[in-house]
Amino acid sequence: MAPALLLLAACTRGLPDFTGLVGDLSPVVVNISTAAVLVDGETRRNDSWFERFFGLDPGQDQAPQPGAQSLGSGFIISEDGFILTNYHVVAGADEIVVRLSDRRQLVARLVGTDQRSDLALIKIDAEGLPTADIGSADDLKVGEWVLAIGSPFGFDYSVTAGIVSAKNRSLATEQYVPFIQTDVAINPGNSGGPLFNLDGEVVGVNSQIYSDSGGYQGVSFAIPVDDAMRVANQLRRTGIVVRGWLGVVVQEVDRALARSFGMRRPEGALVSRVVPNSPAAEAGLQVGDVILQFGKREVGTSRSLPHMVGRAEPGERIPLRVLRDGERLKITVRIGALETDERASLAPAQPDQRARPAAFELGLSISDLTRSQRAQLGVEQGGVLVTDVRPGSASAVAGLMPGDVVMSVGQQPVDSRTSFREALLASRGEQSVPLLIQRRGSALFLALDVPG
Repeated sequence: MAPALLLLAACTRGLPDFTGLVGDLSPVVVNISTAAVLVDGETRRNDSWFERFFGLDPGQDQAPQPGAQSLGSGFIISEDGFILTNYHVVAGADEIVVRLSDRRQLVARLVGTDQRSDLALIKIDAEGLPTADIGSADDLKVGEWVLAIGSPFGFDYSVTAGIVSAKNRSLATEQYVPFIQTDVAINPGNSGGPLFNLDGEVVGVNSQIYSDSGGYQGVSFAIPVDDAMRVANQLRRTGIVVRGWLGVVVQEVDRALARSFGMRRPEGALVSRVVPNSPAAEAGLQVGDVILQFGKREVGTSRSLPHMVGRAEPGERIPLRVLRDGERLKITVRIGALETDERASLAPAQPDQRARPAAFELGLSISDLTRSQRAQLGVEQGGVLVTDVRPGSASAVAGLMPGDVVMSVGQQPVDSRTSFREALLASRGEQSVPLLIQRRGSALFLALDVPG
């Protein structure tokens, strides 16, 4: 055998053979379409996947066509016809049509949806259907082989394969989903389809891609099947999804903030606001606490906390490990239920501007708040107003901006220029001091290097 062929054989030896799996798994996968409905003489379609994947107006380059339009995929989770798919596949649909592997086409009814996790449960009238074996994403390892079966661009039962690139990815669009990142080729029409491991078990629901061009670029995201089945079971029982709620707004602990709090390394979720009358308030959590552990799980970053809280059952008592004023405390919280109007529990991310200025000085002008300013800014009590920040100064490097309201310095509340100055003087000798500010209605911590 030629050296090149020997090298190729050595490289491919041990690679998985998917042929047997594909034959066994394809029957549990379905194609999902919506039937077009004539409105004022025009064909109306559900084009949500165009917007989700490409950000396109389908009317620009896609001519409307009559009949059913392929939208996505799904998989059968019960012999009597319950099917799991993505919310965005069926959102706004007038009629949902499911095509099975034996070419039967059945109209499905919508059982329930959960927009937060981008999941939907639908039901067809059928019996004795093949069902997917449900695994666990918790058992997945980064680098493990996985494959997807779906209908990209309407091409039924297309198979793509790759590896797990990362786990517990947080996306701004779905803060309660710890996504599985893969390099499996996913395109419009794969949405809602299953992600399988080599044991033939569903470990995820293919949901979306990351792309600058609108095409697949090697980064795909799937919803862990553990979370998906939890949602499906709740939708099946009650038609709604209930998640745990803590009642805090948290932000990331960067290197500068970690130093200001006396931490050896950045970790945890920094509490910048505690919602009144929330489980967090009742448990005694305070602004400035850093949540390091939720139950038995380490809180590596602020974005991992909503996943953990959302998975907790309302009424469950969860022990937290918290860093407060340099001491590690244990606080037990009774988890509440996330209401439908509750919003994200993450503070807006701030750009890292930490380059030490050549002329190291505070460079900050502040003033006491007038009654009208308090009303305009929504500050009932406490705080001082930042009126000017000198470019290149320590305050500018920290990220302070005119219009910010400084609420505390180094955990000390401030309500006047005098108390602000006294708190700063008390912080002399520290490399860095945390400032709690209010900016456009949101609470946020910044780390300020204090001149010696």
